[in-house]
Amino acid sequence: MTDSAQIDRASSGNAGAGGREEIVRAAELSIVLPTFNEAENVPILVGLLKDTLKGIDWEVIVVDDNSPDGTSDVSRRIAAIDPRVRVIRRIGRRGLSGACIEGILSSSAQYVAVMDADLQHDESLLPKMLAELKGGEADLVVASRKVAGGTIGEGLSSVRAWGSNIANSLAQKLLKVSLSDPMSGFFMIRREKAEAVAPKLSAQGFKILLDIVSSSDGALRIKELPFTFRERQHGESKLDTLVTLDYFGLLLAKYFGDAISVRFLMFGLVGASGLVVHLVALRMLMVLEGFEFNLAQTVASFVAMTSNFFLNNQLTYRDRRLHGIRMIVGLLTFYAVCSVGVLANVGVANLIYVNDAYWWFIAGTAGAVMGAVWNYAASSALTWRKG
Repeated sequence: MTDSAQIDRASSGNAGAGGREEIVRAAELSIVLPTFNEAENVPILVGLLKDTLKGIDWEVIVVDDNSPDGTSDVSRRIAAIDPRVRVIRRIGRRGLSGACIEGILSSSAQYVAVMDADLQHDESLLPKMLAELKGGEADLVVASRKVAGGTIGEGLSSVRAWGSNIANSLAQKLLKVSLSDPMSGFFMIRREKAEAVAPKLSAQGFKILLDIVSSSDGALRIKELPFTFRERQHGESKLDTLVTLDYFGLLLAKYFGDAISVRFLMFGLVGASGLVVHLVALRMLMVLEGFEFNLAQTVASFVAMTSNFFLNNQLTYRDRRLHGIRMIVGLLTFYAVCSVGVLANVGVANLIYVNDAYWWFIAGTAGAVMGAVWNYAASSALTWRKG
């Protein structure tokens, strides 16, 4: 069916030939594409889907995080001539997992696939994945690089491949996930199964598949199919070293049964890095500069706060990330709200330190931990408050 015929059929309403009601078939399969700066890749992928999914009633839901390269505009131009393409433009919200959840929940199709828009996932596998679900033997079909016949191909550098293997191993051991490739971002699921687990999912993070499987408590019947991870054609990878902290936060949240939010765990992991910065600065100020303990502890606290602010802005609150003048104001606000934590930090540390000058490490650590809870609550409410 041509694009114009699709538009005619979709817009005809009840004005069919001879006054008969025109029947429009609903999509059987929805493909969710979470995007950020994928303007060059989306048109190519939609064209590939048209060739691959002939004979299947399908739709594409592009969920774009307000890409500065105009991904949502490009996608809307495609949607204007092909009603199978829909666009969700997210303002003030960022993150792959959240985009996937919104896309899945916006679908009415019986089956929903999630795949990257960067052309690294093999779209030709979609019909086979759909056939597996329609066969009734599985609730979730995962495209795996780790089962026989699958490979990472040229899609990952040796360093990222090594990191992916470690991440897979941690997920399997800590969460008892029985997937060969829990880091895969290419899968298809029965929509009612996704709907059932949706309230347990975190909108933060990048590993939506791992979240779905671990939150389902073994209730999903899973089938894995091999695929080759292709090399990205256009644009740049959205993954960076900070995603490692994000991933560990998700692992810990799921390991403890979601008793603690992923965001708080992210804040805590960033705080742990800040503790290292704090102790290094404290020791250097005391030994190299000759500062007395209280002054050194105060200065070290502000050094660690500065480090924590920029890490939190990049990772923990990336969906509320501050830029330009707002980032400067945010830093000053962060100093202000954390000043109470600094007072508690210095006070507690001093109580320990005056009893034994060799306890500088314990004193510094105790003081830093004392201010952590206050810092999180205050900065969430004021520095990175929702607009």
